[in-house]
Amino acid sequence: MEMEERRRAKRLEEFNEVSVYVIPPESKISYNYSENISMLGTKIRGEIYLPVDALVKIDFRLKTLEKQITALGKVRWIKIIIEDKYYEAGVEFVDTPNKATQIIHDYISWKQKDKSLNPFLILAKINEPKSE
Repeated sequence: MEMEERRRAKRLEEFNEVSVYVIPPESKISYNYSENISMLGTKIRGEIYLPVDALVKIDFRLKTLEKQITALGKVRWIKIIIEDKYYEAGVEFVDTPNKATQIIHDYISWKQKDKSLNPFLILAKINEPKSE
């Protein structure tokens, strides 16, 4: 029997390096990879147990773009892989700037072979001057 897909956005199965910070205070924790990403959230892997509803800031270094994107998120679930050593957490993006989620969406579409998107246009969006 096939499982019904419950996700609301395209998800890209790709490992990316991340830096994760618990808010408050903004202290870096040992989560080094995201396993997949969508414009609504990501799964991260690391060595620290994060409680559900914990707020985190995630700095992504997306492959190919070689640029950092920052997203804020809330832990929605945690899975113990190896007790006291290794965890996975599902993070839903919250209060993340539209520009960041649009870049993630464009990146996923491009990586999933949507020929209408050009990686140079995605880079141009990232490098746009910030409007105050």
